[in-house]
Amino acid sequence: MRRFKMERLAAGLLVGAGALAGGCGGENATNSPPVAATASASATPPPASSVAESAPPPDASAPAPSASSTPAGPSPEDEEVSADLGEYHRHHHHGGVTMFIAMSLDSLGVAPDQAAKIEKIQGDLFAQMEPAHAAEQKLLNLLADGIASGKIDTAKVKGSIEAMKAASIGAHDATIKSLNELHALLTPEQRAALVDKVDAHWESWKIANNQEEAAGDEAHPGHLDRVAKDLDLTPDQVTKIRAAFGEGLKKHPLKFDATQVEAHMQEFATAFNSEKFDAKALKHGPFAHQHVAVWGAWRMAHFYEAVGPVLTPEQRAKLSAELKEHAAAKSGILDADKHER
Repeated sequence: MRRFKMERLAAGLLVGAGALAGGCGGENATNSPPVAATASASATPPPASSVAESAPPPDASAPAPSASSTPAGPSPEDEEVSADLGEYHRHHHHGGVTMFIAMSLDSLGVAPDQAAKIEKIQGDLFAQMEPAHAAEQKLLNLLADGIASGKIDTAKVKGSIEAMKAASIGAHDATIKSLNELHALLTPEQRAALVDKVDAHWESWKIANNQEEAAGDEAHPGHLDRVAKDLDLTPDQVTKIRAAFGEGLKKHPLKFDATQVEAHMQEFATAFNSEKFDAKALKHGPFAHQHVAVWGAWRMAHFYEAVGPVLTPEQRAKLSAELKEHAAAKSGILDADKHER
């Protein structure tokens, strides 16, 4: 079993999200700008000391690449980071945008006298999101049990998502003080860097949770492609799952609306990069946190409701165990077996 701290995912976030964008289909993947384009040109490198080690600077003595050289594609490790990040964002929605902020702190370069305070704020954020995390764990366990038994209890799933919805609103209110403390602690350059990382997580989340479960290619498989390979699904099983998932989303009354989430992301970026900041004054915040959490949870539920009925007993047992593993992960931590999903 591998155990991935979110610092590993956050450290490779920009290249990882870019690799996802290059290979995933669906409306969000095609309409979203490249993650690298969200980086602030004005941000300066942070101090070397950090909560998680910063990447070493480029070697200034190295020869410049020739104009004719072809840029190298993502490395195998970058591809692995992309897959890990996508898996996390597909199965963990409880913190909404606040989770993006907390995850981004792991790779934010800070001075030694800031490190302990940053770690405390991050710990507070995770603790404040814990009720929503517990509701999400219950949902994942319900889906796992339903997969194992051959029938998901949709009424219980709905109840778990409603509990998650209520908890996500409470989490937003609870984190206001911590976010204000974070702003006061960071330098302008660190605030800009954090905003860029949060934007990158949002782009990655949209790609991982696109409304269509479009097929990818061998180099950049979609989520269903990975599940098919992991469970050794037949082409007929994949076709049935894709059709059932699409129908489930069409019939669901809640539609994904990125506009208000995008408005919150822009509102947060402008406010957090300013000298004065009050998280309570972000008017789009409550909707954005709730919408990311609730829509993401419903999409995940519909996906596994489509998958379950076509599986063999052996496939159900394997998938159920993997969902249990996701449910057991702590907030901000990804536990995963070493396989390609």
